[in-house]
Amino acid sequence: MNEFHRLLADRTAKTPIGTWVMSASPIVAEAVGTAGFDWGVLDMEHTPLDLMGLVHLLQAVGNTPMVPVVRVPWNDTVTVKRVLDAGAQTLLFPFVQDRDEAARAVAATRYPPDGVRGMAGMSRASRFGTTPDFLRGANRTIGVVVQLETPQAIERLEQIAAVPGVDALFVGPGDLSGSMGHVGNTVHPDVMAAMAAAARRAHAIGKPVGTVGGTAEVVARYREIGYDYVAIASDLGLLMRAAQGAVQALRATPAGARIEGSY
Repeated sequence: MNEFHRLLADRTAKTPIGTWVMSASPIVAEAVGTAGFDWGVLDMEHTPLDLMGLVHLLQAVGNTPMVPVVRVPWNDTVTVKRVLDAGAQTLLFPFVQDRDEAARAVAATRYPPDGVRGMAGMSRASRFGTTPDFLRGANRTIGVVVQLETPQAIERLEQIAAVPGVDALFVGPGDLSGSMGHVGNTVHPDVMAAMAAAARRAHAIGKPVGTVGGTAEVVARYREIGYDYVAIASDLGLLMRAAQGAVQALRATPAGARIEGSY
C-alpha cells in the first residue's frame, strides 16, 4: 500500500503532521525525518533541488519514519516520469486549475493502459529490476495529491476531486491569499473563509484535504476548520526561526550570564 494513503486512511490516529524540505540537503532532510513528522514534502518547485538531488533526499528520508511526498515543479509528463523512476511514490502537483489538468497529472503517473507513463524496467523505482512484476503492479502504489491555489480552482473542487486517481486535495494558502488580493496574509478573514468552505466541501465528497501554515498557531486554526493533514513551515523556516531566536536571546543577555543548552 502507498504509505501516504495509509496515513490518510488511518482515521484512528491524530492528524498527520508534516513539513516542507526546502534546503535540498540530504543531511537536513534526514535530520528532519527523525524529528517526529509523519510526512514531509521534498520540494522541487521553489528550491534548487534537481533529479539527482531528489534521489539523495529519498535515500536520506528512507532512513527515517517520515513519509516523503515529492512536489514536482510543474504538471509536466516528462518530469513526472523521471521523478517516479527516481523512486518517488507520492506526488504533489502544484497549481491544478481544473478537471483536465488533474486528469493529466494522474495519467502521467500511470503506466498504460491507465496512463501515459513511459516504461523502464531498470530504475530505482523497480529496485533496479528486482521487484517482481513491477510494471504491472506499479500503478497501485502511486499517490496523487493536487494543489488548489486560486479561487477558480476551489470553485471547481468537486470536479477536480472526482478525477479517478486523485487521492487527496491540498489547499495552498500562500498563492490563494495572493490571488484573492491579500498577498502574504494567509489568515485574512476572506482567505480563512474560503479555506473553511473548501474543507467542508471536500469532507462532503469524502476526499482528504490538507494545507500548510507557518506557525503552530496557524496550523492549529487550519485543523480546527477541518483540514485532515497539515504541514508546518519548512526545514529552512524552522532553522531561521531558531537561529534568529538564539541571536536575539544573546543580544538581550548581559555579558557573562550563563545560558543553558546544547549544540
